[in-house]
Amino acid sequence: MNELAYNAAFFIFAAITVASAIGVVTKNDLVHSALLLALCFIGVSGLYVLLQADFLAAVQILIYNGAIAIVFVLGTMLTRRSARHGTNDTEKNIPSRLVAVVSGLFVVVTLGVIATTPWHYFGEGVVEDTPSLIAQFILTDYMVAMEAAAVLLLAAMIGAIVLAKGVEE
Repeated sequence: MNELAYNAAFFIFAAITVASAIGVVTKNDLVHSALLLALCFIGVSGLYVLLQADFLAAVQILIYNGAIAIVFVLGTMLTRRSARHGTNDTEKNIPSRLVAVVSGLFVVVTLGVIATTPWHYFGEGVVEDTPSLIAQFILTDYMVAMEAAAVLLLAAMIGAIVLAKGVEE
């Protein structure tokens, strides 16, 4: 991919990600915010593709979009509320114009930093088989960290079950 197409794809995915993230915060309807969150996850996975991290892009789409965002949308839609409009009351706290001005200022400053930074492309080339490389790292070099994360997630799951079920004293 030539540099112009790469830069155009980067700015398209970055614009999708930033615009949908701003929409998540500023929308009043909770369902619309959840759908924009799913779009933000798709933009992030596109950025992972540009970084040649195909496994992370697939995980981003499968786990975040396929599980978290969709379950959030279905959970919101299946709750028994007669009126969902106005469930995400952001207008009362932060005015939309203030959010737009701060976001625009952030984008201008970020683009200014990107334009003045000398970028040097480097790397060893494309890694063809990233899932097996990640599996090798997980099962050899980072095995203790993965086991610690598994124990932490198990403790969080047990805590969530206890809180959801309710402990009778």
